[in-house]
Amino acid sequence: MLHAESSGSGPRLVLAHGFTQTARSWGRFADLVGAGRELVRVDLPGHGGSADVRADLVESGALLSEVASSGGVDFDLLGYSLGGRVALHAALAAGPGPRRLVLIGATGGIEDADLRQERRRRDEVLAAQVEEDLEGFLARWVAGPMFAGLRDPGLEERRRNTPAGLASSLRLTGTGSQEPLWDRLGELRMPLLALAGADDVRFALAARRLADGAPAGISSLVPGAGHAAHLAQPELCAAIVRGFLDS
Repeated sequence: MLHAESSGSGPRLVLAHGFTQTARSWGRFADLVGAGRELVRVDLPGHGGSADVRADLVESGALLSEVASSGGVDFDLLGYSLGGRVALHAALAAGPGPRRLVLIGATGGIEDADLRQERRRRDEVLAAQVEEDLEGFLARWVAGPMFAGLRDPGLEERRRNTPAGLASSLRLTGTGSQEPLWDRLGELRMPLLALAGADDVRFALAARRLADGAPAGISSLVPGAGHAAHLAQPELCAAIVRGFLDS
């Protein structure tokens, strides 16, 4: 089982974080979107309390579903970046699926085999950097363009992760390891919201494509936000997500 932290009561909403984050990295967004709900924040494999769990994307999706559906309770599922890709695998897996699916800064994968191989090579380089100097890697990671403009990129919480856990996450669940899922989006029967920051051009295009490929998909772009839209604009993102979940 993956480690998870639960709070509140009401309809269940499960949150899956991004790479180098933990279940405690959601900030004000979690407080806003979780009001009136049972909020289940999960540590993904290689992160936080699940640092010793080793799982690829398919296995991670199954583990996420297991936690999300514990007790036989229906649930909504929200994933950001890495968590979005894991959530997408969970929604496509056999077994209990979410009532509604929200993806923030997510992608269906890299279709070109050569580009996917190059991304795997880059992920391996990053994994080696993590193992050699975690503190230096994290400092460079949060200083990158994905988190530009954030007042607090959550570096302190990211330090709770271990070098071995993050390296395994890169090798097993990095974008280079993901088989493309674009052709499987038609299997999604639940309503889907694909969200991205308007300044995050690559993932804004991916959000539109995810929504177009799902039978009940919609997309929304968040102005004044990059890759971590929910951290840059927590009030607006929470309002969009709550409107979707309550519809």
